[in-house]
Amino acid sequence: MGAFARTLLPGHRGRFDGRVGAPPADWYLAAVRIAVLASGSGTLLEAILDDGIPVELVLVDRPSRAMEVAEAHGVAAELVARASFGPDFDRAAYTEQVADVLDEAGIDLIVMAGFGTVFAEPIHDRFPNRILNTHPALLPAFKGWHAVRDALEAGVDVTGCTIHVATLEVDAGPVLAQEPVPVLPDDEASCLQGAIKAGGRRLYPAT
Repeated sequence: MGAFARTLLPGHRGRFDGRVGAPPADWYLAAVRIAVLASGSGTLLEAILDDGIPVELVLVDRPSRAMEVAEAHGVAAELVARASFGPDFDRAAYTEQVADVLDEAGIDLIVMAGFGTVFAEPIHDRFPNRILNTHPALLPAFKGWHAVRDALEAGVDVTGCTIHVATLEVDAGPVLAQEPVPVLPDDEASCLQGAIKAGGRRLYPAT
């Protein structure tokens, strides 16, 4: 595996495998093999799974609570660990590693849920228009890593969360859904971030 560690964690796949008789009401979801990519607390992943959306694989780039969430829901989790978070990080090689894992799992749709690594071109070539992401602002406003801080500094009355198709250009893909969040006069970054995350936990599964 070279510079990247890959670990398959306990879980099971094929949530609808072996069912007989009439298909479930959400049979069409079972036909789409979804991978959720996460890095942190796994709250978005939890919202997706609690909503009953079948997830084939959870992939993480570092040890995190998201792995525990996957295990609790009986979903396979795989750690493809980054060897570096510094300037020597080989983004293209790591992207190829992740794309290989997703290809091997037969994934159709990639759902980024707080994944902390920005991918290079190879994954977009192999999964064109099949990567979703969430952003803590009403795109195209406040792109980038500091969207909440930027919204506060700009003095806007409303910001929100956006679900969009991820493209090679960060935060520039087609918008699928948005939910506005009012900015209160006494809001600090942490409070506003919490309100936006709460909106995202509702909006992402629905989208």
